[in-house]
Amino acid sequence: PAELPLPYRYEAALAELDTLSLAMESGRLPLDELLVAYRRGAALLALCRDRLQSVEAQVKVLEDGQLKPWRAS
Repeated sequence: PAELPLPYRYEAALAELDTLSLAMESGRLPLDELLVAYRRGAALLALCRDRLQSVEAQVKVLEDGQLKPWRAS
């Protein structure tokens, strides 16, 4: 079967990763499905890490003088 495309949104990838993790930890997946779930989970984890690194890089640019921290009075 063809692999599903990875989700575009970070939140969707994280939710799917959580669901996969629970299914794998349950011990109820047959071995072949466990391997597929592991591969999918690795791809989702890489996507989440990439998105977080991208956001962190953007925040650093903003912190370098383009955006001042907001201070409550």
